[in-house]
Amino acid sequence: MPKTLPPRSRAGGEGGANPLGGVFSTYPGPRAQISRDTTLPWWRRVLPIIASHRVTFIASIALSFASLIFQTLVPNMLNHAITNVLQRHAGSLRQAVIEILVVGVVAGATGIVSRQFLYRTAYEVEADLRSLIYEHLTWLSFGFYDRVQSGQLISRANSDIRSVQMYSTFAPLIIVQASIGVLAFGFMVSIDPLLALVALTIMPILYVVGIKMRRVLFPISWVLQSRLADVATIVDENVNGVRVVKSFAQEEAEVNRLADAAERVAWGYTKDAEIRATWSPWVQNLPQLGLALVLAFGGAMVIQGHLHPGAILAFNAYLMMLQAPFMMLGQLVMMGQRAKASAERIFEILDERPEIVERPGAFDLVQVAGALDFDHVRFGYHADNEILRDFDLHVDPGETVALVGRTGSGKSTVARLLTRFYDVSGGAVRVDGHDVRDVTLASLRENVGVVLDEPFLFSVSVRDNIAYGVPHASPEAIEAAARAAAAHDFILELPEGYDTVIGERGYTLSGGQRQRLAIARTLLVNPPVLILDDATSAVDVHVESTIYGALRELMSSRTTLVIAHRISTIALARRVVVLEEGRVVADGTHEELLATSPLYGEILAQTMVEEA
Repeated sequence: MPKTLPPRSRAGGEGGANPLGGVFSTYPGPRAQISRDTTLPWWRRVLPIIASHRVTFIASIALSFASLIFQTLVPNMLNHAITNVLQRHAGSLRQAVIEILVVGVVAGATGIVSRQFLYRTAYEVEADLRSLIYEHLTWLSFGFYDRVQSGQLISRANSDIRSVQMYSTFAPLIIVQASIGVLAFGFMVSIDPLLALVALTIMPILYVVGIKMRRVLFPISWVLQSRLADVATIVDENVNGVRVVKSFAQEEAEVNRLADAAERVAWGYTKDAEIRATWSPWVQNLPQLGLALVLAFGGAMVIQGHLHPGAILAFNAYLMMLQAPFMMLGQLVMMGQRAKASAERIFEILDERPEIVERPGAFDLVQVAGALDFDHVRFGYHADNEILRDFDLHVDPGETVALVGRTGSGKSTVARLLTRFYDVSGGAVRVDGHDVRDVTLASLRENVGVVLDEPFLFSVSVRDNIAYGVPHASPEAIEAAARAAAAHDFILELPEGYDTVIGERGYTLSGGQRQRLAIARTLLVNPPVLILDDATSAVDVHVESTIYGALRELMSSRTTLVIAHRISTIALARRVVVLEEGRVVADGTHEELLATSPLYGEILAQTMVEEA
């Protein structure tokens, strides 16, 4: 496994062209990365993200601290006012009231500003974490997506990030409030040290309760977040596979599957609620015992004349200030355990290393002639199941070669290795004599265009889908690519022509229309090497002949690999290569193979039966 991550690109802060239409937002991207030291506690790993927003974060904490300081002044001012003005008549009541009002207004104003800064920091941290995950996902290799469900990724990029963000930004605020409790205790000591110690007798009990609560909350927090991700996975599969579900009349089965997953989530929430119901009352109500003790001992001292009534009033106010942080202690512990579970789920993604990375010194592939070499290639998606075994093939620049073989013979795998979606386990793949592992990924994929048999279209306009690889393409170039793919006529029949916004994944179009748009998208990039992976499987014969007429002209100036399942597709190539069990078993023209290769004849016969 590679030890370093590929360099990350930053979104342009000044805005830029968006391949899906419009311009990029002005969000500059994350200012920092999480720590890569996996031995650190989770909050230490997230700390660089928060530190990158230190100005607003520190301002919010400082203003919150100032607001709470002003709040702690009020009870002491009230104590002095009652003792000096009301009892001793040694001051102005009006002045005392004005002073208390001024301090209260200042405390409120600083509190409002601190909250604004805190919320701003919180949402910026959330945006940075989400952007980090998305950036990292774009760099991960296809092998990662082969084994991870999309619903799990969606959950970790949403609810898990929110849990981490809430704790990372609001926990310091609660800690500030707890530190103000120290100041409040200082005022309590200044009023009467013995009574202050009486008030704190319940603190050791609260500490023990908090530790125990943290230990029992973490496991259920992990289970709950995992089961929420399971629900997201089922919803994602049902939305994307709704046509399959309805085709097989499995609506009820899928509803039951989702209901089972939802019940497991409900169980998790119930257990979480039971733990809260068991432990939160201890955390929230133990401070009330402190109030009772203060009233008992302080009241006796007032009756005996050792303490003024104003002092006992101020003392109770300070004890209420101490109570607030302890009431938040339960919430802080619960938020912390959920954030820890969520952070570890996020780190599972961010700590994943891409399998396909550029080698040190990788160079750009330029002025590609199109010579392709598969030099004794071996490859399998799993170590114990090889797809290609000693696959050896040379394609001259500008040559069109059709790859033919039974299902599972490795035809599509050849295309994935040429674009380096996966790396060979043996041998080498070369373009113009350069091992694809020695060139930059971007330049390789710019020069090797692929049209898949199941094209993916975005929920944007037809124009933006065609121009996805060339965002600045002119309308004339887009139309020319559409004409070459025999798509121009049906596009004009759409409600808004090229500006028609198609449905999710392009399902508002027919299969043949989607394939033609995918061909146009690739042709607009104009790559010197073109791979057609059964690219016209959903196109009727009449339209297919129109597309092939345009493709023949285009293929005359580029190297083309045609992964063929139709006889009409094979006719595009003058040279046909037959694969069987991951090896080249026959190579020649269509006529030569019909005369010399029984396997080729069997494949064609099977193809004609399937087309019929």
